[in-house]
Amino acid sequence: MPLTTFDKLPDDARVWIFGAAAPVDDIDAAKLLAAVDTYLLQWKAHGHPLTAARDWRDERFLAIGVDQRTEGASGCSIDGLFRMLQELEQAVGSTMVGGGLVFFRGPGDLVCALSREDFEALSRRGGADAKTPVFDMTLTSAGDYRARFEVPAAESWHKALLATRS
Repeated sequence: MPLTTFDKLPDDARVWIFGAAAPVDDIDAAKLLAAVDTYLLQWKAHGHPLTAARDWRDERFLAIGVDQRTEGASGCSIDGLFRMLQELEQAVGSTMVGGGLVFFRGPGDLVCALSREDFEALSRRGGADAKTPVFDMTLTSAGDYRARFEVPAAESWHKALLATRS
């Protein structure tokens, strides 16, 4: 069965994490996830079905995972995934493919997104520090995603962006 639930992926499953530049409301999230599920049901590499899953959290983050024990994603299949998501961006009102943004929990526990430069400036003004929860979009395995996706900035590469390296 190619489509599974994210919790059933092994820890070494390959993961790609996409962050929406702006929050995606429930209606648009439903459209996004329906399209992603449809895509994952038919996703193949070199003609072989991929065992894949997705996870959606905090109105911002889409994680796509592939169990490489059954079949690994190829460059062409990964490109297809990125193209499909780019095509959905307008429909959900936010960019998701690209990068360059720092995601963190801001006031009121809301997930915020800033450029690296703006996050550094926020840190210099005292708006972000070593304890600020950040999201590590660079993780590539399901186990790491489950264990370390949201951590204090001091425990992530984000610490290099902080005014005081703690």
